[in-house]
Amino acid sequence: MPRLSPHQGAAPKDSAADPRPSLVWFRHDLRLGDNPALWAAVNRGAPVVCLYVLDDETPGDWAHGSASRWWLHHGLRALADDLQRLYGQRLILRRGRGEQAVAALAEEIDAGGVFWNRSYAPFDREPDSRLKTSLREAGRDARSFNGNLISEPAHLRNKSGGVFKVFTPFYRTMSAQEVSEPLPAPAAGALPAPDAKLSARLDSLPLEQLDLLPTAPDWSAGLQATWTPGEAGAIARFEAFAEGSGMADYDEGRNRPDLDACSRLSPFLKFGHISPRQVWHWTLARIGADASIKEPAWAFLREIGWREFSYYLLYHFPTLLNRNWRPAFDGFPWREDPDGLRAWSRGQTGYPMVDAGMRELWQTGWMHNRLRMITGSFLVKHLLISWQQGERWFWDTLVDADIANNPASWQWVSGCGADAAPYFRIFNPITQGPKFDPKGAYARRFVPELNALDTKQLFSPWDAGPLTLSAAGIRLGKTYPAPIVDHAAARARALAAFASIKGAPDDAKTPEQIVEKEAQAA
Repeated sequence: MPRLSPHQGAAPKDSAADPRPSLVWFRHDLRLGDNPALWAAVNRGAPVVCLYVLDDETPGDWAHGSASRWWLHHGLRALADDLQRLYGQRLILRRGRGEQAVAALAEEIDAGGVFWNRSYAPFDREPDSRLKTSLREAGRDARSFNGNLISEPAHLRNKSGGVFKVFTPFYRTMSAQEVSEPLPAPAAGALPAPDAKLSARLDSLPLEQLDLLPTAPDWSAGLQATWTPGEAGAIARFEAFAEGSGMADYDEGRNRPDLDACSRLSPFLKFGHISPRQVWHWTLARIGADASIKEPAWAFLREIGWREFSYYLLYHFPTLLNRNWRPAFDGFPWREDPDGLRAWSRGQTGYPMVDAGMRELWQTGWMHNRLRMITGSFLVKHLLISWQQGERWFWDTLVDADIANNPASWQWVSGCGADAAPYFRIFNPITQGPKFDPKGAYARRFVPELNALDTKQLFSPWDAGPLTLSAAGIRLGKTYPAPIVDHAAARARALAAFASIKGAPDDAKTPEQIVEKEAQAA
């Protein structure tokens, strides 16, 4: 299995005809391996300046949420340490609009080349284009690269030349393409720093002045106990997953939150501590070493494909961020329910499987994907609270809150996104427990006040008799909340709401037809 090594790469292959320094702008690619922007600077053969800009202005509402900011702090420290240890390089930290900060530093050092890896967020595309034009007009080599996806969203088309709108044909086309080999980390000596005089006058904010960490209060203990941000942490996490039972059992184990069967690579991918190309090729290498894991390993790569599909949708449909992908849902009768939203966000709905997922999120900054579906379905279908409100909470509390995955997945579970059929499916928050947490280990971990109940009663404690509850030290509504909504009534209300949609994506027009279709899909 690959190990991080600063000595894998070749030395610069071109001597610089232009001796002016190169500027590398790190963005969602906080790594040294498989970093094409970094290699563009290496290949110029000139001194290199490395920059990160904390830009809270350009993204607007999609600036990093609280949990992501915690991760970013530690990810930047890891990158800065790697640059210093391996190359004697300093990571320059600045804040402001990325476009302006990069242009200013390029002028300050009279850069001969400025290189970065592309962002596919809608709000970044125009500023990136302006920046590239202005740098080139100033006589600088300005280039951007695909460092964060396997394939360029603009290049994949269906057989008729149109945009894919369904995952399966998209993935079939994407996975059939040749995936380029990931680049190694540059060799020692391949990133020469600028001369001492120039280096001394380059201002850089201390990491602590970016104010990324929570302080009043500091709620990050659970995150610190769970994660090791950085490139080394990403590779270690991949190796543990690939070499252990996680990848071998992935096709079955990935739905079991009580098992350690997930890769947990999502935050590392979000911040670019590892690239999808690395994950793809290293997984293929694992299959080559052990053909018995081929099927589950490809099930895992299919999840990488879903990430690609989310970015593809975002590229071609920028309003995916905050508007229904299916316009028919614009008339959906959402409810304003601040009390319900508060109970859901705090893991106090009275449904143990829902509450366990929401508490895992709060404690660790992450949630198992099966629980993301269960908790998301509960919010939008049991409570009829809009997916945008759920997306906002996840954006603030997930360490892997991703600009494409987050809205695409919320729209999928809500029924208004791409590939969302059957859109009327309503996850039963009671039966999902014994089905995917058969011994109750996951629910007991995050809802410990119910530990004394046996597994048959754990997921519907209100069905336990008063003597049983008393013996377990449980008082519903006191030590653990009673359900905030009745499942049967909420389900009927949701089905009626779906039946009210005009122009729904199938022929179900009445509540009775919806009920029949939902039963068939369950």
